[in-house]
This record gives sequence, C-alpha cells and structure tokens, in this order.
Amino acid sequence: MTAHKNIAVLLLTCPDQPGLVSRIADFVFKNGGNILDLDEHADPYEKEFALRLAWDYSDFTIEKEDIASEFAKLAQTLKAQWRIQFREPPLRLAVFVSRYQHCLLELLWRYSLNEFPAEISVIISNHKDSEKIAEQYQIPFYHYPIDAKIKDTQEKKELELLKDHQIDTIVLARYMQILSKRFTEAYPNQIINIHHSFLPAFAGADPYRKAHQRGVKIIGATSHYVTADLDEGPIIEQDITRISHKDSVEDLIRKGRDLERLVFARAIRLHCEHRVLVRGNKTLVFE
Repeated sequence: MTAHKNIAVLLLTCPDQPGLVSRIADFVFKNGGNILDLDEHADPYEKEFALRLAWDYSDFTIEKEDIASEFAKLAQTLKAQWRIQFREPPLRLAVFVSRYQHCLLELLWRYSLNEFPAEISVIISNHKDSEKIAEQYQIPFYHYPIDAKIKDTQEKKELELLKDHQIDTIVLARYMQILSKRFTEAYPNQIINIHHSFLPAFAGADPYRKAHQRGVKIIGATSHYVTADLDEGPIIEQDITRISHKDSVEDLIRKGRDLERLVFARAIRLHCEHRVLVRGNKTLVFE
C-alpha cells in the first residue's frame, strides 16, 4: 500500500479516440495534482478505451467535494462512463460467514496487518461459530439464524443493520446462503463471493469427492461480484493448482481451501484499492 493518504482514483471507459490520456492527465496536472499511477487499455475490437488513474490531491486547487462535478465537464465531451473514488475514508466492509472459517481467518489476519485500505465494521453469520473470533478482533458480531420461513424477515433486518453501519461492501467469506434479488440489487457490484471452481465443474453437494472420482488434474477458486444469477457475476480473481492421482479427497479439500483464502484476499484488495472496472458481465482489473 502506498504511504499517500489523499488519493483519488478515476475509473473510466469511453469510445477510443486520439489524445485521451493527455486530456485526462491534463485535468490532474492543471489543477495541481500529482499522478501516482496510470494504467490504460484500448480494445481494438470494441473500439473502447479504459483507464485507471490515481493521483495525490493534497495540493489540488479543486475542493475534494467538487472534483467529480468538475471532471464531469470533461467526461461529457469524451462520452465517458466513469467514477471517482477516494481512499479516505476507507471502504466499510461487512463480512458474512457461515461455519467454514478459513476465508474469514485469512481476511482478519491480513486486516490486522493493514493490508486492506478498508475497515471491517461488522461480522454477520447464520451460526454462532465465529462469535469468539469476532470478539478476538474486537469487531461487532451479529447472529441471524436463517431458514425458509424467516429468511425474508432476517434479510430485512440485515439490510437495516448494513444501512446503520454505513456499509459500502459486503464480502461473503463462505456464507452458505443464497442472497435474494432485493439484497443483490441494494449493493450492485459491491458484494464479493468466493467459491471453488473445477475443470470440469461439479455442482451440488460434495464437489471435491466428485472431482476426485473423475480424476481431475486441476482445481481452482473464483472470486466474483454477486448478481441475481447465482455464481455468474463478473469475475474479479481466479487461481488454480494441479492435482494428481496421489491426492486424496482430503488433499483436494485442503488445496481448495488454500486457493479460496488467497483468491478471496486478492479480490478484496483489488476492490478496496478501486482497481476493478465492471463492464457488463466482465471486469477489467488494473493491477
């Protein structure tokens, strides 16, 4: 993480045309900003330009609250879709977890090392297994048991809690519940999930045993934004590891959990550093 605190991040897409980088960088330069990072990509097939630009606005001549409205004048001439994010204050995260704790523990360990420019504000679970872990890290813990009869009522309570805590982003650290459309629409591209991914795919219960029986050679993990279409949201991060005939079902589970922990942590960091630009059902990730 950079030592700079007063960082603004622009994520932008627009029709490709000459001089885009110069015109956008000039906005920062003329107003006293110092560019820290600039990454751009032009798609020759879609004829679309994409850019991530981060700058230090400590000496900016435009007040922080006015930066977006001033940039909007340039963005309109570029026919751009864009957003400007600030690293301060950091994003406020809510962690949802069920009984599997490996992703939660990985996240909290990295959080304790200040790896994420974010604040974990609450931990929410449909089980009490992680309550003592939350106490250890001095993070408020909320228990909302869920079954088919009370799911709607509990979700309403959860959404109200998220509003009260001013949550920006929800991370599902192996939360074994399907969120309703109302939930996903309340946080578009702000809910991050993690799950195993196999080649080929094995849906349903006991996927590692099915993969072992099939003799898979690769297993993986995928982290993505959650949409109303289960596990089909824009992908943020993925990774794989090789499997051999020597690996047992338990070996597959262990390797799979290791991948889930790391992929989940990387996806959260990329999101919190505003490095992910969503275009339809795909992402551009500026690393």
